[in-house]
Amino acid sequence: MSAIDLDGFRSTPLCHDPYDYLIVPGFLKAAAVGAIDADYPHIAKAGSFPVSGLDFGPAFAALAEELQGPAVAEAFAAKFAVALDGCPTTITVRGRCRARDGRIHTDTDSKIITVLIYMNASWEEDGGRLRVLRSGNDLDDFTAEVPPIAGTMLAFRRSATSFHGHPPFVGERRVIQLNWVTDEEVARHEQTRHQFTARLKKLNPFG
Repeated sequence: MSAIDLDGFRSTPLCHDPYDYLIVPGFLKAAAVGAIDADYPHIAKAGSFPVSGLDFGPAFAALAEELQGPAVAEAFAAKFAVALDGCPTTITVRGRCRARDGRIHTDTDSKIITVLIYMNASWEEDGGRLRVLRSGNDLDDFTAEVPPIAGTMLAFRRSATSFHGHPPFVGERRVIQLNWVTDEEVARHEQTRHQFTARLKKLNPFG
């Protein structure tokens, strides 16, 4: 059974100010969230980790497979009016946040669409809430702010102006990131880069 509410995704309008994005609070079906949460990989360090190097349970594995399947690609291609045929995907996972995370950025130009799916049971903190920003120099000039609560999804089309970031937060902050990228070489490079960074984090107890 699908863990993703694609009908809800399709019915959510795309926002165009200040760039193309949408927020779907119930992107993951409520009935599926508990099992995915229980099977989420244990990550003790900050940073992004490729799913290929992590241990996780079957519900999380099924979600990762579904996210990279044709139905999801077709839905996102239609929503953003962009061709994704033949575009590879990457999935990375975060478990913890450090003070320097969340700085304003646009994502690399090798990414076509970025999808962030949050997996935190609740969120009372002011920090750690992703903001859709109007510029690259003011974290308080935003059009939307997303609490990283389980099942909530933010997706945007990467561009030179797709600025986003969040106020500082230190602690557990779980998020799955899916990207469609420009080609297989980019996908391999991204996976190798994240794997290398993950190995360094294992060697550094203070990372």
